[in-house]
Amino acid sequence: MQVLPKALLDVIEAFGVLPGVGPRSAERFAYYLLRADRSGTDKLSSSLADLHKNIDYCPKTFALIPKGQKYSDLYTDPKRDKSLIAVVAEPFDIVSIENTNEFNGTYHVLGGLISPIDGIGPEQLHIDELIKRVDEDKVKEIILATSAGVEGESTALYVQQQLGDRKVKISRLARGLPVGVDIEYADQITLSRALEGRQTL
Repeated sequence: MQVLPKALLDVIEAFGVLPGVGPRSAERFAYYLLRADRSGTDKLSSSLADLHKNIDYCPKTFALIPKGQKYSDLYTDPKRDKSLIAVVAEPFDIVSIENTNEFNGTYHVLGGLISPIDGIGPEQLHIDELIKRVDEDKVKEIILATSAGVEGESTALYVQQQLGDRKVKISRLARGLPVGVDIEYADQITLSRALEGRQTL
């Protein structure tokens, strides 16, 4: 005997594929939508349906762009310095850097990080396309803006190796202790980077 209608079970199952959403959370989301105003549910359904139809990837930077647009505005804007590239793992990393209003270069989205345990190797990332851009756009500096974890560090090292002996300055985002965090709660990698990047007062 089926306790819940199939339509509700289908929605629970759909929510269950999202990262960090367990069975109980999926059930709560589905039941909330069932009880919510129909217009809100229709809007959610419509926006999800349009997600793949209206979004594409820039063939140069692999940032997200509206379907039909040739390149990312962050690449074509004449005020952007094409000789400076911040290499990030995912498109949303761009948002974080842009919110600082401190960067006027362009971006390159790798599409993930090297993680053998997850079956992600260098060939699945946009590293070859980055090397091509370095040559085509006469890039002077690459900022490796990947995370400080094991995957981020190994990906940054791999990119650095692939650049070979090209005359390109390679830099890494500074690492250190986040504001408001006590030293006793900092992990080993963060503390190591903080010591390496210490500044004279």
